Amino acid sequence: MRMIHETKQKHLYFSFAFALSIALAPTSAYAVGNPVGSPEASMPQAVQQNGNHKVTGRVVDSAGEPLIGATIMVEGTKEGAVTDIDGNFTINTTSKAKLVISYVGYTTQTILVGDKTTIDVTLKEVANTMNEVVVTALGIKRAEKALSYNVQSVGSNELTRNKDANFVNSLNGKVAGVSISKSASGVGGATRVIMRGAKSIEGDNNVLYVIDGIPIFNFSGGRDSGIMGEGRVSSEGIADFNPEDIESISVLAGPSAAALYGSNAANGAILITTKKGKEGRVDISFSSSADFSSPLLMPEFQNTYGNKLGSYESWGEKLATPSSYDPKKDFFRTGTNFINALTLNMGNEFNQTFASVATTNSRGIVPNNTYDRYNFTIRNTTRMFKNKVQLDLGASYIKQKDNNMVSQGEYWNPIVAAYLFPRGESFEGIKTFERYDNVRNFPTQYWPISDSRFANQNPYWTAYRNLAPDDKDRFMFNAGLTYNIFDWLSVAGRIRLDKTFITSERKIYASSFNYFAKEKGAYEYYDYKDHQTYIDAIANINKTFGKFSLAANVGYSYSDYASLTRGYGGNLVLVPNKFSLNNINPSDSKIREGGGDSKVRNVAAFASAELGWRSMVYLTLTGRNDWNSRLVNSSEESFFYPSVGLSGIISEMTKLPSFISYLKVRGSYTEVGSPVSRSGMTPGTITTPIVGGSLKSTDIYPFTDYKAERTKSYEFGLTARFWKKLSFDFTWYKSNTYNQTFIGELPESSGYKAVYLQAGNVENRGVEMALGYNDNFGGLQWNSSLVYSKNVNEIKEMVKDYYHPLSPKPLNIPEVSKDNGRVLLKVGGSINDIYARKVLAKDNQGFVNVSPSGGMNLETVEPIYLGKTTPDFTMGWNNNFTYKNFGLSFLINARFGGVVTSSTQALLDRFGVSKASADARDAGGVMIPNQGLYDAKKYYTLVATGENDLAGYYTYSATNVRLQELTLSYKFNSKLFNNVIKDLTLSFVATNPWMIYCKAPFDPELTASTGTYGQGNDYFMQPSLKSYGFSVKFKF
Repeated sequence: MRMIHETKQKHLYFSFAFALSIALAPTSAYAVGNPVGSPEASMPQAVQQNGNHKVTGRVVDSAGEPLIGATIMVEGTKEGAVTDIDGNFTINTTSKAKLVISYVGYTTQTILVGDKTTIDVTLKEVANTMNEVVVTALGIKRAEKALSYNVQSVGSNELTRNKDANFVNSLNGKVAGVSISKSASGVGGATRVIMRGAKSIEGDNNVLYVIDGIPIFNFSGGRDSGIMGEGRVSSEGIADFNPEDIESISVLAGPSAAALYGSNAANGAILITTKKGKEGRVDISFSSSADFSSPLLMPEFQNTYGNKLGSYESWGEKLATPSSYDPKKDFFRTGTNFINALTLNMGNEFNQTFASVATTNSRGIVPNNTYDRYNFTIRNTTRMFKNKVQLDLGASYIKQKDNNMVSQGEYWNPIVAAYLFPRGESFEGIKTFERYDNVRNFPTQYWPISDSRFANQNPYWTAYRNLAPDDKDRFMFNAGLTYNIFDWLSVAGRIRLDKTFITSERKIYASSFNYFAKEKGAYEYYDYKDHQTYIDAIANINKTFGKFSLAANVGYSYSDYASLTRGYGGNLVLVPNKFSLNNINPSDSKIREGGGDSKVRNVAAFASAELGWRSMVYLTLTGRNDWNSRLVNSSEESFFYPSVGLSGIISEMTKLPSFISYLKVRGSYTEVGSPVSRSGMTPGTITTPIVGGSLKSTDIYPFTDYKAERTKSYEFGLTARFWKKLSFDFTWYKSNTYNQTFIGELPESSGYKAVYLQAGNVENRGVEMALGYNDNFGGLQWNSSLVYSKNVNEIKEMVKDYYHPLSPKPLNIPEVSKDNGRVLLKVGGSINDIYARKVLAKDNQGFVNVSPSGGMNLETVEPIYLGKTTPDFTMGWNNNFTYKNFGLSFLINARFGGVVTSSTQALLDRFGVSKASADARDAGGVMIPNQGLYDAKKYYTLVATGENDLAGYYTYSATNVRLQELTLSYKFNSKLFNNVIKDLTLSFVATNPWMIYCKAPFDPELTASTGTYGQGNDYFMQPSLKSYGFSVKFKF
C-alpha cells in the first residue's frame, strides 16, 4: 500500500529555523543531477523517441495526490518516462502511440495519444493486498500477505485533515481494537490508549509508541487527578511530535505483532514512520489551521429558583425574574487552536534532506488556560560508496509551555464554583475577582458567597491567582548506519538520545482558600529531568532459494531510562505573593519528591525468521530474551519469550470464484514477558521514602521470587477482497496475562506488614473486523471503511492458597478494591467493574422505608454491581468523497454498552442548581415508588453527596454516537497562480460537531486519568469540545 506523502506547515516568523537547518545539512541539493534553480532541475526525466509529438501530464491517485515514480511506457517499446515528485512527466512520441501508465498497487491504464499534448491520469487503487508493504516490528518492512497477525495502517492525511494538538486523538474510530480516551484537560492533554483490553492489574496498560523502529518512554509530567483534583495534569511525551513530520502509522493491536519489542509489547504498539527527504527539486510546503471550540455536552441547569440570603445553595424561593446565568456563555470562553507548519524537502540521488518548523498555539475554554508548542526538526539521509552505505541523521527540538491545565476535582478547579454559583446572585458582580485590601496593602480575593464545605473560591481567582505553569524543553537526536554487504545481507546500527527538562510551579496568592496557603501565599517548585538512550544492532537477511524465500534478522538492543524529580514548597513568609524559594518559610516547608529517582535498564537479544514457499505460504518464528533491571536479584533476572505464526494465500493456492480477488488466512501464538510493574521491589532495590526530612520504613518484605508478568496470546484471522473493490478483515484473539502483582498482609510477628505476591490471571478475548470499499462513480470517488471491535475482559484467577514462609497460613486475596472502593476486582469480574455500597434503607417488601415522621435513611449493603466502564463493542465509519476538485470527508464514531457515573450531577442536584432539582420542586417532590412524593431538598441532600458509595443513583449508560469529524475541501488549479503556488487546498473542518445520541450528562469518552483505574466518572471535569475552523495548505 502506498502511504500518501504530504508535506506541510508553519508560522512564517519561524522560517529563520530553516536557514539554520540548511546550514547544518549537506549543501549539495540537486534534482536529478541538475543544479537547483536551473530550468532542468524542475523538469521530470523524459526519454527522447523518434517522434515529434511532445506530451506532458500528471499522474495522481483518487485523492488527487501525486504518484511519485509512476511509469509511463510507450506500448510495444522499451521507451518511457517516470513521474517526478509532483507526479509530472514529459515524453516525446507519435500521435499513433499508446501510453501505458502503471504504479505498484494501482490499476494500469492505456491511453491513445492522438492529438493530445496534455494527458492527466488518475490511477485507481487496487483493492488487493498482495503487493502491499507495511511497517512491522523494529521498523522492518514486510509484505502484508506474509504476516501472520493483524497490522492496520493509517496515512498522514488522516492525521492532518482535522488537526489535534495531540495527533493520537486523530486515530480514534479509524482503527479496530483500539480504545482512545481524550483527556478532559483539553488541548495538548495526555491520551489514554488501550488495545484489546487492560491486561495488568497493577502494571501500565497503555500502548507502546515506536518512532522509526525505536521504542520511546511516553512520560507524562503530571499525576492523575483524583476526585479532589489533588494531582496535576499535564501533557505527554508522544503529544510533543509534529503530525506534519509523520509519513504513516502502523497499528499493531496484539502482542503477536509487537513481540520483538518486549516489555510493553503485550499492550500493543503504535509504529510511527517519520518523513525523509526525497529526490527532486526543492519542495516547500505550508499549512495553517484555525479552530474555534466550545463545550459539546454540558449538564442541564435551572435558573428559576434562587438561594436564600447568605446561603450558597439554590434552594430558595422561585425567582420573580428567572436568572440568565449560563456557565457555557458566562464563564467558559471560546477556545482557539492555531497550528502552522512549514516543511522543506530537497535532495539528489545520494543525499536528501527534510526539515520542518511547526507552531501550536492554543487557549482553552477555561479562562487563563493556555498551551503553546514549537517544533523544529531536521533529517538528512546520505548514500555512499555506490549505495553500499546509508547514513541517516536526525535531530528535533521541542519547546512547550502550558498554564493551568484543568482536568477534574475540587482543588484548583474553577469549574466547581462556576457550576454551583447561586442562581439568585449576580455573576457579573464577581468577575472583578480581587479588591484592594487597605489593611493588608495588596489585592485580595473577592468572594462573598463561599461555602465552607468546599475548597471553594471565586472561579476567576482560581483561574488567575492559583497558577500552575509548566515549561518543557526536549532534545532528540537519532542516527542510523546501514551497510549492505551483499544484495541479500545487510547490517544496521541505530542510536537515539532523548532528553527532557521540565520545570513546574504552583503559585498560590494570598487570600486563597486557607487549606492551600496561609496569609501571605504559598509556592511550589518542581524540577524534572529524564534521559533516554536506545541502541540496537541488527543483521537482516532477505534471500530466495528456488521456491523458498527467507527474511530473517538477529539483533541486540540496549535501552536506559533515568528520571529525577526534585522540588521544594511551602507557605510564603516575608513578602506576600513573591514566589521565590527564598521567600518560603523554612519551618513550614518540605522537600517534594515526585517519585524521586527512577532508573530502568533493559538489554535484549532477539531474532526472527520468515520462511516463504512459492509466495503463498509463510511461517514466521520469533524469539526474544530480556535482562531487565526491575528483576535484578530475583529468581528470574532474564526471561525468554517466543512466537510462531503461519499465513496462507488461499487465492494463490487454488482457483476461487471470480468475485473473490484475494483470500488469506493467518494464525499465531505469542508469549510476551514484562518486568514487574514498578522499580524497587527486589532485594537491594527497595527504596525508603523520605517523609518530612526523615527516613520512613516501607515495612515490605524483600521478596526474591519475582518473575516476569507473562502474556500468552492466540490470534486467528482472514483477509479477503471481493470484486477488487470490497475488502474484509477479521481477527479473533484470546490472551491471558499471568504473574499479576498483589500486596498481601503479613502477621506482626514477621517484622513486616506486607509482601508483594505474584499470582492471578486476566483474560481478554474478542473480535475485530474491518470492511472497506473503494469505487468510482462517473468521476465521484468514494472510499469508505467500517471498523468494529469487541473485547471481553475477565479475571480468571486472584490469589488463592499462596504459601509464604513468614505466614502461618496460606495467603488468600479473593478481592481487591481500587479507585477508593469504586472498583472491585474478583474472579469472574473484570478490571473495569464498578460498585456502590449504600442505598436508601428498604422495608421487608423491598420498598424504600419512609418513617412516620417523613424521614429516610441510608444503609450500607454488600457491594452492588453497577456495570463496567468499558463498552460492549465500538464502531467507526470513515468516508472520503472526491469529485473533480471537491472533497468531502466524515467520520461517525460509536460506542455501545458500558456505564459511567457522575458526581458532578449529584452535587448539582444537592446544591439545587440542576434542572432535575427544579423539575422536582415544580412537581411537588421526588416520586418514591409505593411512597409518593418526597421533599426534593431532603431527598437530594441524602443521596446526592457525590461519593462513590452512592454512585448507584447517578449511573448512566455510556452508549454514545457522534459525528466526530467533518471536512469539506476544494483544491485550486495551479494554473491560477502560474504554477508558483501548487496544490492550494482550502478546507472547512469540524470536530465533534454533533453528538447524535448520548444519555449521560457528560461525554463518556472523556477521561481524567491515563491509568487503569479512575475511568468513567465525572467530578467537575472540563466538558468535551466541539470545534469549527478552516485550514489551508499549498506548495511552492
